[in-house]
Amino acid sequence: MQRIAVIGTGYVGLVSGTCFAEMGHQVICADRDEGKIARLQQGDIPIYEPGLKELVMSNLRANRLSFTSQISDAIFLSDIIFIAVGTPTEDNGDVDMSQVNSVIASIATYSTTSKIIVMKSTVPVGTGRWVEEQLKSLAAAHLDMHVVSNPEFLREGSAIEDTFHPDRVVIGADHLEAGARIAALHAPLRTELLLTDRESAELIKYASNAFLAAKISFINEMAHVCEKVGANVGLVAKGMGLDRRIGPHFLNAGIGYGGSCFPKDTKAQLKLAQNVDYDFKILRSVIEVNHLQRERFVHKIERAVGNLTGKRIAVMGLAFKPNTDDLRDAPALDIIAALKERGAIVNAYDPVSTGHAARLLPEVNLFTDPYLTLHEADAVVITTEWDDIRRMNWRLVRSLVKEPLIVDGRNMFEPEEMSRLGFTYVSIGRKTAMLDMVIS
Repeated sequence: MQRIAVIGTGYVGLVSGTCFAEMGHQVICADRDEGKIARLQQGDIPIYEPGLKELVMSNLRANRLSFTSQISDAIFLSDIIFIAVGTPTEDNGDVDMSQVNSVIASIATYSTTSKIIVMKSTVPVGTGRWVEEQLKSLAAAHLDMHVVSNPEFLREGSAIEDTFHPDRVVIGADHLEAGARIAALHAPLRTELLLTDRESAELIKYASNAFLAAKISFINEMAHVCEKVGANVGLVAKGMGLDRRIGPHFLNAGIGYGGSCFPKDTKAQLKLAQNVDYDFKILRSVIEVNHLQRERFVHKIERAVGNLTGKRIAVMGLAFKPNTDDLRDAPALDIIAALKERGAIVNAYDPVSTGHAARLLPEVNLFTDPYLTLHEADAVVITTEWDDIRRMNWRLVRSLVKEPLIVDGRNMFEPEEMSRLGFTYVSIGRKTAMLDMVIS
């Protein structure tokens, strides 16, 4: 059993801390946001992640997990400190390290015993080395402060599964004993353990997300080729994915990636390359294609509907992916903004993120009932592939809408099926009656 502090109770920190407690360690999660900590102490989870609330509650009851707004207490009571604070990307691509810097200053100030500091936040290459130098200069001289890089690879919506059954655990350490202690912490997970230097570990996270983003942008480009030649991007992707060198994952054509990781990490990786005088041309194109995909989808809606002024568009799904309430860089937000600019009236539905969306979309009619969202709609636009949407009674939907038009940004349905139900169905990279009209 280790005494662990996790500083930062955002998505990564809260999930990681809770899972370490479930593994039997004594964990204290700290955050300066007193309101958030008060909620967590009562078992009120500020994010939507399947299974997390139950895991938090069971470990609170077992006294393995606790929460505090006093960073100093968490530092004093721990031997291993995980840093999981936000590292957002600025407009120019630089990473905002202010929260990390604040935590480092606190660790140096409040540490009375030697610590292992584990960098869980996604940070630029070289951060671990710089942090260790800072701690050695700021902390008491008799303390040993070793910094280890341990990047996270959690997927929102399946983060607990990813924590307990990861594809790999990456540990970057220049101090062998510190690296071995963090490796032992992860030993029960029984997965591939990769021990590296800190710089390589830091870069692995960026490289992984950049590559996955590249797969998404590639298949979206292929979707446009498919529309031009009358091919089916779903079948093309399946044929590609059967090649073990390529694999089937992240080859779903749609409206592009969003969320808290891919957008900021691709921009940060591009900026890192620029800082070392390298033009990362592929990554620049990945980012450009992802941005264009949202614009192209709006044009697709406009071609299908006609003049959007005064037309009621029902947007189904707001979160950037299903099984999360995360709206950060969600494609739906940009698409809705573009529809509003063109004079459309927008109704919107999401199973879990409507509360968050109310602050971001004040001029949008938000619904918690999907069927009410669709009443008298001139078009149904699908932007998140929620199972709740997939399982709707689409025969009933046909009777509710003003015009039987679906523009599907996630390719949730088969064109033939929707056609039999009486819809004009437009999707991404698949030949439909509407696409025939556009191509001709």
